[in-house]
Amino acid sequence: MTHSNVSILVVDDEPPIRKLLRVGLGSQGYAVSEAPNAKAAIELVETEKPDLILLDLGLPGMGGHDLLRKWRDDGLDIPVVILSSRTDETGIVSALELGADDYITKPFGMNELVARIRVALRHKFQQQGEKPVFHTGDLTVDLVKRIVKVENREIKLSPKEYDILRLLVQHAGKVLTHQFLLKQVWGESTDVQYLRVYVRQLRQKIEKTPDQPRYLTTETGVGYRLREVE
Repeated sequence: MTHSNVSILVVDDEPPIRKLLRVGLGSQGYAVSEAPNAKAAIELVETEKPDLILLDLGLPGMGGHDLLRKWRDDGLDIPVVILSSRTDETGIVSALELGADDYITKPFGMNELVARIRVALRHKFQQQGEKPVFHTGDLTVDLVKRIVKVENREIKLSPKEYDILRLLVQHAGKVLTHQFLLKQVWGESTDVQYLRVYVRQLRQKIEKTPDQPRYLTTETGVGYRLREVE
């Protein structure tokens, strides 16, 4: 799918932000429509059925969280990328748990935003079912044989380390919240410190420089993301 075929709805009450996104994304070949509030956004989603929504959390009237909750409760599966302030970690986590696909904090660069959009769209448009072998940079994960390799050298992981890596691979490029990972791996919302310990051990095994991770990156206050690198 080329950019010219992709429509994006920008939901933000600030005209300068909408203009920035209209011009910036338009120059990348995306078709952009705008809504200043939840009411207009609901109508545009019904009439235009955009491929992706950029949603500001701080909307007047019905806020971004309530709007997202309504859409997901109604079964809307359009990817939603949250626009948020850098200080609103709680709001970001809540939005991700409500079904947002990703987030980006203001102020943001257009290249970073387009990268987030591409990841969200790829998850939507890819065929159902996961690839049995995931490969990025020097890291290879065989999800069928449960074999992990770095530079073609097999790495031994504990069951919990593998479970964390498998989840990140299945959602490569997307941020996964602490609570999502804890519930999926441990079956309950336990102490996030457990997760931090295992992530640190995992980095020791798959990263050349664990303190400056290339693959398994931290989203401060939110969760972790497995970056896809060249």
